[in-house]
This record gives sequence, C-alpha cells and structure tokens, in this order.
Amino acid sequence: MSETRETLPAQKAWMSVAQKVGIPLASVVLAIIVGSVIMWTSGYDPVAAFAALFKGSFGGPKQIGDTLLRSTPLILTGLALAYGFRANLFNIGAEGQLFMGGLAVAWLGVAVTGLPWIIMVPMLLLASMLAGAAWAFVPAILKARVGAHEVITTMMFSYIARYIVSWLVVGPLKAPGQIPQTVALPTGAQLPRIQTLFGESTLDALPFLNLGRTHLGIVVALVAALFVWFILKYTTLGYENRAVGFNPWASETGGISVQWTTVKALCISGAFAGLAGAVEVMGVHYRIFDQFSSGFGFTGIAVALLAKNHPLGVIPAAILFGGLTAGAGTMQLEAGVPQKIILIIQALVIFFVAAEEIFKWFIKRRQKEALSHAG
Repeated sequence: MSETRETLPAQKAWMSVAQKVGIPLASVVLAIIVGSVIMWTSGYDPVAAFAALFKGSFGGPKQIGDTLLRSTPLILTGLALAYGFRANLFNIGAEGQLFMGGLAVAWLGVAVTGLPWIIMVPMLLLASMLAGAAWAFVPAILKARVGAHEVITTMMFSYIARYIVSWLVVGPLKAPGQIPQTVALPTGAQLPRIQTLFGESTLDALPFLNLGRTHLGIVVALVAALFVWFILKYTTLGYENRAVGFNPWASETGGISVQWTTVKALCISGAFAGLAGAVEVMGVHYRIFDQFSSGFGFTGIAVALLAKNHPLGVIPAAILFGGLTAGAGTMQLEAGVPQKIILIIQALVIFFVAAEEIFKWFIKRRQKEALSHAG
C-alpha cells in the first residue's frame, strides 16, 4: 500500500511531463507521417522532400539564420497568444496589434531621428508595446464590461489596423516615389544583424556566427520569453492571470477582480504582439508597407497551441514553424514538392494538437494500467 502511495506522485509527474512535452512532439511526428503519405500518394519522394526541407532550414549557418529570422516574430506573437490563453482569452487580433506596433515604430523612428542608438531602440520597442496594448484596450474593456467576445472584437480591430496601415502608406506617410511605403528608418533606429557585431577575424574563426540576416530581434524575443515565464510563475500578476483562466468564479470569490485581470491580460498580450511588429520593422524591412506581415499574428496561434501556452515552449515551437517556412523553398527546388505542402503540415500539427483529448485518454489508460499492476 505504501509503495502505491509513493508511486502516485511519480505517476502524476510523468503524466504532466507527457502532456506538456509528449503531446506536442507526438503531434509533430504524426503531422510528418501524414504529410509523408500525402506526398507519396501525390507522386513525390517524402524522404527527399524532408531532407531538402531540413537542409534549407538547418543545413548551415545561413540556413539557421534564415530560420531564426522567421522565428523571431513568431516567438513574440506566440507569447502574446499564450499569455492571453492562460487567462482563457482568445486574442485572435494579434495581427492587428502587430501592425500597430510596426506603425508606431515606423512613424516615431523617423520623427525623432538623431537620438543615440542606445536611447532610440529601447524607446521604439517600448512605443510598439504601448501601441499594441492600446489597440487591445478597447476589446479588453468590451470583454470586461459588457461581455463582448474577444474573438470577434479583436478580429474586427485586426482588420481595422490592416486597412489603416494600407491607407497611411499610400497617403499621409508615403515616401517619395511610386512604391507605397514609408520613409526608411535611420540607422540609429535599426536592429543590427548579429554577424555585423563581430569582426572578420572572429567570423572566420567562428563561422557559425555567419547567420545571414538574423538580427538582434532574436535576443529581444528570447528575453521576452524568459520575462513572460517569470511573470507567470513568480509574480502576483501571473498568478491572477492563471487563476482567472483556470476558474474565474473561484478567482472572484478569492478576491481577484476578473474584469481588471481580463483588461490587463489582453493589453499585455497586445503589447507583445506590438513588439513583434517592431522587431520586424526595425530588423528586416526598416519601414512599413502594405501587408508587411506574413500572417505572423495568425501563425502565433499555432505556435502557442503547440507550446501548450508555456512561454519557454513557445521558443522551439516558433523555431519549428520558422524552419518549415525557411526550408520550403529548398524543398520545392530540390525535391520538386510544392510549398503548399508545408501549409498542409502546419495545419496537421495544429489538428493533432487540438486532438489532445485522444492523447489524454491514452495516457490515462496507461496510468490506470500501471496503477493496477502496482496494486
């Protein structure tokens, strides 16, 4: 009997690890298997396709750099969605908040030209977070005060943001010339590429630092992930966020304001989405134009789901999706597989993550079997 009691904590710990790590991994493996079957039935060689995909994503420093470049905004939008999800809030409008964060940077960076880099960059990053939070504020108030569903309101605001940017880049903020885009940011407002921080001798000695267009935004994203993890795990703010997400009625009874927590959670979620827009503008494009985001806000939903809403899990999940995108061109070039296959694989990953109940049933069944044998 005592041995059974001793094994219970171990069984619970095993189940927790299996849910947090095993389910996402199993989802990815199943997506690869089903994707391979689709390729094979379509007349393509899945082994050659995935070999080319891996080569294009992680085959060398430049390829790794391209993967990190595409993963950077996904880490931040994944964090944005994960933070909201932990409060049981579905911030589907991260794309719009990203647009507003990028817009704030593109306008302010040109308006305050001349400031030192050490002042300009933190100021712009903060401005982008405030812009994203402000864009999420109205949906947050509507959710808290009148119960308007955040999926509808944030999505509506996402379209508003998209068309505001479209209007500005062809109108008031348009740079001289025929291309609808804003004036380029000054050098002091840009995030430098990582390889430019090292001399030629260092790059020759350490070739893995030749990461192509990867910029300091990846450092910003990693620091943000650690910051969100710390908030959720060790602060009152994070505790209230998790408590409301787990049981709002019990939280209200315990003295936590569900309305105020809802507003804070959605605004913080919007802030990180706005930060994603900033790093994309400051590190890649140096300006905004119509549709400057490749759907990072929507892909962030998949990243957060795959990471099980864990801030640190967002990092490998974003790298996975970034790698799929980075290697798609090589897969098409060398294996002749259409890039649309990557979208199918991404969709399959989301599907299998959403089918978590199947895995939970299997895990609980194995746990019961293990307990019955122990008894």
